[in-house]
Amino acid sequence: MVRPARFGFNAQTAASNAFQHNCAAVPGSAGENELRSLALREFDALAEALAQAGVRVIVADDTALPVKPDAVFPNNWVSFHLDGTVVLYPMMAPNRRAERREEVLHQLSAEGGFGIARTVDLTHHEQQGKFLEGTGSMVLDRVNRVAYANLSPRTHLDVLGDFAQRLDYELVTFDACDGEGRAIYHANVLMAIGSGFAVVCGAAIGESLHREAVYSKLRATGRELIELSPAQMQAFAGNLLELAPAGAAGQERRIALSGTAWRSLDPAQRRTLERHGGIVCVEIPTIERCGGGGVRCMLAEIHLPARAGRVESASTLLS
Repeated sequence: MVRPARFGFNAQTAASNAFQHNCAAVPGSAGENELRSLALREFDALAEALAQAGVRVIVADDTALPVKPDAVFPNNWVSFHLDGTVVLYPMMAPNRRAERREEVLHQLSAEGGFGIARTVDLTHHEQQGKFLEGTGSMVLDRVNRVAYANLSPRTHLDVLGDFAQRLDYELVTFDACDGEGRAIYHANVLMAIGSGFAVVCGAAIGESLHREAVYSKLRATGRELIELSPAQMQAFAGNLLELAPAGAAGQERRIALSGTAWRSLDPAQRRTLERHGGIVCVEIPTIERCGGGGVRCMLAEIHLPARAGRVESASTLLS
């Protein structure tokens, strides 16, 4: 996780993110400084809840300059893979590109004890105005090497193909819109994949053939499907992440999501999720409303191997 220094409404991303609202512009609302304080409290509460649940958390501090209002969402600029690969991604908003900081990767290796074998740098696509915002743009089935992605202003097919070729992933692509007909900016707000389950808002997927392709692939991998309504998607119910506690293998998985997301689920959906892991539920209303992202967006999960000579669990996340 990245602890934000200058959290706030990002005017450069607002046009493509309908989940994002300029909270400070509403009469009588909290000012920018208060919003930052609220976001920091929400961030710290999530980090603490995950640690209490046994998930190893590594916190990197954001820098005050340059201003990076979305630094709290690191999964958009980097992903970590079991073979020691780190992928760096092209970002649509110029002020988000400063989030890619080499010192964060150094901290991961030095403090976390993880090994980095190679870096796949896709950022050159920014020069052609083409983007792929990490595990926001893609929902990865890492076991079966399938990347699910909806095409949007932040997710371009050319870059998806580059990723798929370099990391040997199969692509399942589709178009997705909200109830107002606006393209959904990231796939990870409409679906998530755990080891034994998947949540998906099929109603958001535009074409029936694409919808069936998504469902068929998920069923073929043996996952229990949880269908989300558009209202639940808007409440960030699709923006959750399964994590593994650090240490002994075989422990119950943890499923991290926000209070907003959890309250939107009906009792049957909650019971299904609880069969697949312990629930870690934290209130992050400021980050959701002003930042337009949820709990999953705040977590860059680590699948890297331990560095040579160091015995560490790779079941952790970079915060």
